[in-house]
Amino acid sequence: MSEPNPYADGEPEYKWGPTQPPGTPAYGYPNPAPGYGYPGQGTPDYSQTQPALPIPTGGPPAPMGGAPLVSIGDITVMGDSIVTPAGTLPLRGAVWNATDMSRTEEKIPAHAIVLAVVFFIFCLLGLLFLLMKEKTTTGFIQVTVTSGGRHHSTMIPARGPESFQMVMGQINYARSLSSM
Repeated sequence: MSEPNPYADGEPEYKWGPTQPPGTPAYGYPNPAPGYGYPGQGTPDYSQTQPALPIPTGGPPAPMGGAPLVSIGDITVMGDSIVTPAGTLPLRGAVWNATDMSRTEEKIPAHAIVLAVVFFIFCLLGLLFLLMKEKTTTGFIQVTVTSGGRHHSTMIPARGPESFQMVMGQINYARSLSSM
């Protein structure tokens, strides 16, 4: 890195790399730059920053914990905080989102087709068995919460077509708690 650029003599506008006088060692060689690396190697002095804030003593303690108010998947809303597996988030000012990634399919079950064929042979009423429908819901509902510069997401399995409305009811309650 301390050698001059061998390609610079051909075209003057084609110069690359940092402008570094010849004979000076490259950045960080043989010693790291001051202020970087392991502790104790030229660490900056933080006494020039803002003065430390006084620690309040006495008075009533801040409300912490309590009974869970609502639980959405692995997200639990307490009195003043949101508890997730990734850590605790502040409740005030939290942003809640939900995405419905489920789908409901409707199909004719296999036993209805068998009954329709069997009863069609004996009487024409067997075709009424084809009106039997079966609904199945598959997928997940994704719930995300962002607060205090942190983010957590969870997936809740959809048990039926009404699952998204139930989760949205819980999220709306959590949103009302976040706005207080």
